[in-house]
Amino acid sequence: MNQNAEAIVILCSRLCVGEGIRPLEAREWSKLAQQLLELDLEPRELLEFSREDFQTRLQYSPEQADRFLRLIDRSASMGFELNRYASMGIQLVTRADQAYPRRLKKKLGNACPPIFYSAGDLELLEDPCAGYVGSREIGQEDLEFTKKAVRKTVAQYYSVVSGGARGVDTAAETEALQCGSVAIVFLADSLARRIRKKDTINAIQEGRLLLLSPVKPEAGFQAGVAMARNKLIYCHSSGTVAVRSDLNKGGTWAGAMECLKHQWSPVFCWNNPAYQGNMGLIEQGAIPIDGGWDGDLTAVPKSKEPEIKAFSGEQLNLFDI
Repeated sequence: MNQNAEAIVILCSRLCVGEGIRPLEAREWSKLAQQLLELDLEPRELLEFSREDFQTRLQYSPEQADRFLRLIDRSASMGFELNRYASMGIQLVTRADQAYPRRLKKKLGNACPPIFYSAGDLELLEDPCAGYVGSREIGQEDLEFTKKAVRKTVAQYYSVVSGGARGVDTAAETEALQCGSVAIVFLADSLARRIRKKDTINAIQEGRLLLLSPVKPEAGFQAGVAMARNKLIYCHSSGTVAVRSDLNKGGTWAGAMECLKHQWSPVFCWNNPAYQGNMGLIEQGAIPIDGGWDGDLTAVPKSKEPEIKAFSGEQLNLFDI
C-alpha cells in the first residue's frame, strides 16, 4: 500500500472507530482531495499535519481539525487490524491505487467509495462483465432463466458481476463458476464471514472469484448499503440482466430505475408478463429479452444506447487516477 493510499485508509476507513472518531464519507474525501490538489499537497502529507496546519492551510475550524487528529491518532491500532485482515486474505484498495475499479471511477466520478475491502485477484476487474440482479425470493422458472442467461453471457466471454444476495444474485454467481467462468461480487455485508466458506476459498484460490465490499469486513447487513451497492453492479457491467422485479418497490426496481436514469449501462429485462415489475421496467426503457436471447450485451437498439456520464457531475482529480 502506497503512502497516499494509507492516508485514505486512515481518514476514511471505519476500522478502529471509537468514541469521537468519525471517518470521512466519500464526498467529504472528494472535497478534501480537491483542496489538496489546489494546494499542491498529497494525502500522505496530512499525516504530519498539526492542529494549526489544518486550521491555517486548509481553513478548517478547531472542531474539524480535532476530528482529523483523532482519525490520525488511530494509525497504530489500525496497522494491527490491517495485518489481521491480510492474514485472512483480505486486502484494501483505495481510490489512490491503480487497481481500483476503473469503470466505477469513470461512471460514478467522485461518488465512488474511497475504499474497498477485497478478497481475490483484482486483475479480474479488467474482464468484461454481465451484471445480474433480481429478487431474493425466486421460483424454479426464475432459477432456470437465470442459469440459461448466464451460460449465454459466459459463451459471449463475459464474467458475471452480482451483489451476492440469495436468489438471482447467488444463482448467477454459482452458474458462472460452474461454467468455469469468473464471478465478481459486490457485497453489502460480512466479507469476513463469506471467505470462511470452503467453496469461496477454492474459487478465490483458483483465480475465478473476486469479492469486494465498501464496508468493513465484519459489518452486518444494512439495507442502505445494499441499495448503494446496486449502482456498483450496473456501473461495472457492460450490461445488466434484471431477472425478476417488483413494481415500484424493492432494491431491484430502484437499482434498475437509477441505472436507466443515469444511463450507466444497458438494462436487459426478462420479458415475462407474469411479473408486473419486469413489464414496468421495460416500459421505462429496459431492453426486453426472452429465452431466445443470445447473451450479446452489445446488441442494443440505437435508441437505447447509454450516454455515459459521471454520476456526480464532478471531475476526477489527482487522487482518483
